[in-house]
Amino acid sequence: MGFDIVIKNGLVVDGTGNPWFKADIAVKKGRIAKIGNCTTDQADRVINAFGHVVTPGFIDIHQHGEIHIIINPNAESLVRQGITTMVGGNCGWSAAPTSSKNRHLVHSPWWPREIRPEWETFEEFFKIYERQGVAINVANYVGHGWVRGAVIGWEARLATRSELEEMKFYVAEAMEDGVFGLSSGLTYPPGCWSDTNEMVELCKVVAKYGGIYSTHDRGGLDFKGKLEAIKIGEKAGIPVQIAHIETHGLNEFGRMGDVLKLVDDARARGVDVTFDLCTTLYG
Repeated sequence: MGFDIVIKNGLVVDGTGNPWFKADIAVKKGRIAKIGNCTTDQADRVINAFGHVVTPGFIDIHQHGEIHIIINPNAESLVRQGITTMVGGNCGWSAAPTSSKNRHLVHSPWWPREIRPEWETFEEFFKIYERQGVAINVANYVGHGWVRGAVIGWEARLATRSELEEMKFYVAEAMEDGVFGLSSGLTYPPGCWSDTNEMVELCKVVAKYGGIYSTHDRGGLDFKGKLEAIKIGEKAGIPVQIAHIETHGLNEFGRMGDVLKLVDDARARGVDVTFDLCTTLYG
């Protein structure tokens, strides 16, 4: 049988949790057609992967490049790392929704200078991806800070009931348009001006669509931010991802073991909570 590509002699790590194994991989019409011994198979191109690991593409679950990729659709800095899917819209900042109350916030570090929003909804934003094409898969969260900014602007106060209902509308619209969930950045404005109830109410909307909640938590004394994240997930009935989990709050430094116990205890009582982390000392 003829294939387009055969990758020979590699150590295959398939991402399922199984032990690595040595095998050849044959590709035909852009899809894996065979995994095993391809010694006798013909191929237009043969890649000798001896001494190398062969894996599926990596998923970068914490990105802020969902708008930058419009400028650089080849995403070479990601592709060269083996990243084939990125998740953008983290930490409460996202590409949409935009309104007259939050357009001025595009001067934030998350927005490239070359781009100004000509869209209002994720449906309109995603059409840019479709129109010009991008080299990798891109998933998005709707950012709580961006939603709050679209409704309240940059006001340091709690939302009124009517404003909360408007935010819930924006979140539902984003979920309908195809985002994967809600992100928050509760350490800094405008997310820091919300309360737990606001987050629970918005997460309940996301839960109806089977989405998830990812949070750059509020920090604070004795794991206050982590406990709040777990509480939001528990009350809203939604999976929680604690982004770049760390011990940066008061009385937290050096207590990562205690943080992990909070997560383990929550999972033991049925809360679907996970986390990611930066594998660096700083940054």
